[in-house]
Amino acid sequence: MPDHDRIEGAAKNIGGKIKEAAGKVTGDEKLKAEGRADQVAGKVQNAVGGVKDTLRDTRN
Repeated sequence: MPDHDRIEGAAKNIGGKIKEAAGKVTGDEKLKAEGRADQVAGKVQNAVGGVKDTLRDTRN
């Protein structure tokens, strides 16, 4: 089972993509920037979860 951080990270990444797209459609630069930031945060959280998965797998 994947680490909880990987799941949350993927959700943040998807939410960020949606926010960025909405910002592009509406011309809202702040919303686009927030979407990009959410994507970065999601990718980082997903990477942390991947490391946790790897560490857990090597212990078993």
